[in-house]
Amino acid sequence: MGRLEGKVAIITGAGAGMGLASTKRFLEEGAHVVAAEIADEGLARLRDLPGCTAVRANIAVQADVDELVATAERLGGLDIVFNNAGIMDGFKMAGEVTDSIWERVIAVNLTGPMMLCRAALPIMQRARRGVIINTSSIAGFTGAKGGAAYTASKHGLIGLSRSIAATYAPDGIRCVVIAPGSVATGMELGGQLSQRALDTFKKTSGASPRGSDPVEVANVAVFLASDEASFVNGAVIAVDGGWTAF
Repeated sequence: MGRLEGKVAIITGAGAGMGLASTKRFLEEGAHVVAAEIADEGLARLRDLPGCTAVRANIAVQADVDELVATAERLGGLDIVFNNAGIMDGFKMAGEVTDSIWERVIAVNLTGPMMLCRAALPIMQRARRGVIINTSSIAGFTGAKGGAAYTASKHGLIGLSRSIAATYAPDGIRCVVIAPGSVATGMELGGQLSQRALDTFKKTSGASPRGSDPVEVANVAVFLASDEASFVNGAVIAVDGGWTAF
């Protein structure tokens, strides 16, 4: 029997990179996955996976979030939420970031995950169980691994997650954070980097021995979603090859 046998999970950003690797690993462990993806090519990768229900969704749109949760409920409930979708900000520093970049990054990286958590929590409370995994970044506890908007969004997501963990533990709900370092994914830096941003990125990335494979992050997500991690709550797990130790 798989570690997630019979569980229903929502995974966002499921069509590429860490999301696709996690979707496949969750399926291997027996979960039924409601796989949220916005891009056509990502949806095409998901549609033929047995046990996967692919849904076109923009995590920053409340109606799309509601449809994801409704789909999970039609499949029998909602046991796991993996807020994995995210975007970069072109490494724009605070003196360079535009309102449109700031608002878009915060919407996808922080407001969207909040909306999905908000929609999922009442279901999990009624069931007296549930796991929420939020993907932050090592930019969530450092200041030079992303631009201003990205860094702020990832710090905020850690704060949100800890608030959920502290508040809903009595309901049998766990909320944990994965903080990847450099991962080979489909998420680009998000635009032309300024020289200052490029210099900062090169300076801070040089210590990392290599980037991780998405499945290395997915394996951590499977563990955190499983009963093996039943006493892991409010934790931030860096999956960065020791990058933040340098």
